[in-house]
Amino acid sequence: MTPTPTPAPTPSRRTVLGGAALAALAVTATATTAATAAPAATAATSPSSSAKSFTDEASWPTEYPLPDGWLPEGIAIGNKPYAYQGSRAHGGILRTDLRTGEGTVLYAGGTGQVSVGLKLDHDGLLYVAGSTGVARVVDSRTGALVTTHQLVPAAGHFINDVTLLGDRAWFTDSRDAVLYGVPRGRTDGEIRALPLTGDWVQLPDVNNANGIVGTPDGRGLIVVKSTPGELYNVNLRTGHATRITLVGASDVVNGDGLYRIGRTLYVVQNRLNLISVWSLDRTATTATLTRTITDPRFDVPTTAARYGDRLYLVNARFTSPQLPETTFTAVAVPI
Repeated sequence: MTPTPTPAPTPSRRTVLGGAALAALAVTATATTAATAAPAATAATSPSSSAKSFTDEASWPTEYPLPDGWLPEGIAIGNKPYAYQGSRAHGGILRTDLRTGEGTVLYAGGTGQVSVGLKLDHDGLLYVAGSTGVARVVDSRTGALVTTHQLVPAAGHFINDVTLLGDRAWFTDSRDAVLYGVPRGRTDGEIRALPLTGDWVQLPDVNNANGIVGTPDGRGLIVVKSTPGELYNVNLRTGHATRITLVGASDVVNGDGLYRIGRTLYVVQNRLNLISVWSLDRTATTATLTRTITDPRFDVPTTAARYGDRLYLVNARFTSPQLPETTFTAVAVPI
């Protein structure tokens, strides 16, 4: 996500690099449009008295507005048709009904708070990367703040993204070569710090570790290093990071949010306004570029979440003024 945030005004989340990376992707982008309709959802939904069909995902909006000045960054979706979008402006969380595009503020946040990466657990708890050294847990049903974990001091750190694996929620720190594992659930437990070693080389004065997902076998973590655009397979036991060999493109520059389905890895490359799609080998140490997804509605998308046969992304609009009156949207593309 962009430069390290500070309270009011809150800056962007992700590191940005120059535009030289467009030539690195040697695959023709697959364009989608706002009119694209995805196939029916695989998850069941509840009927409504509205005339709109709530059981046919193809009739759901493929774009919906977020509040002006929201400064979105992360998005999370569970097994129900609701998206949760965090705010860099005040740390709030917006809950949007994917069937209608209508949103309500679930968690109001507060002065100095930031909500960037989000993940929703099966028990309804939202794990929130809070940027300024913190991770928060919010109840997605009530909006209540369950707990706040102070992982590191605010200065010199940027808690950026999160994934759920095993009994922990794992957070990246874009300014330090350490991952943090927070126990899942409502009970307190020891926070685990996992220093990154092996092929990992921490670069000064830029955002390094960014998006994070579990490996297909569930034994490790895949982390994108936004600068200079690399993927790593991290051993959960030792922290040894093996650089993943990329085939079909030289890098994933501006790599931001990650989403994985089986051995298919989606890398959101924010300022390039595209998603690169990679096929992982059995050991998740080689990734082959299979295609890219672009859309004219992309305006610096940062992270992605899936519902049915769609990926939903928030447009952070890092190249536009980040003001209270700036408009923001979320968009859906078929997968």
